[in-house]
Amino acid sequence: MGRILAIDYGKVRTGIAVTDELQIIASGLTTVATKELISFLIDYVKTESVELFVVGEPKQMNSQASESEALIQPFLSKLQKSIPQIPIARVDERFTSKMAFQSMIDSGLSKKKRQNKALVDEISATLILQSYLNNK
Repeated sequence: MGRILAIDYGKVRTGIAVTDELQIIASGLTTVATKELISFLIDYVKTESVELFVVGEPKQMNSQASESEALIQPFLSKLQKSIPQIPIARVDERFTSKMAFQSMIDSGLSKKKRQNKALVDEISATLILQSYLNNK
């Protein structure tokens, strides 16, 4: 069984989370500059067995696609062309950034550490992945 890798795509930075090989636990992996994302993923799948990519799907409150979906679609096409052997699933990512920030507060992180947007992106990717695992 391979890992499931989740992507919280952003214009500048992208948060990445991954499961263990048994697909039980979702853990934050890293944050990558979005312009380096495809090459990071290509390198990652060379060394790790990845069964599925889960990409956050930003939606508005009325369930319509948000404006940032227009940025994600070209990435999805490029990802599919670059790594065609791994399927892509989408997961509603509404509120993940707010939930990530709240989890940082709840875990007692200092205000300075909570301002680390890269950490918020990584936690958001973990929440997207956990949501996928819960609904699988």
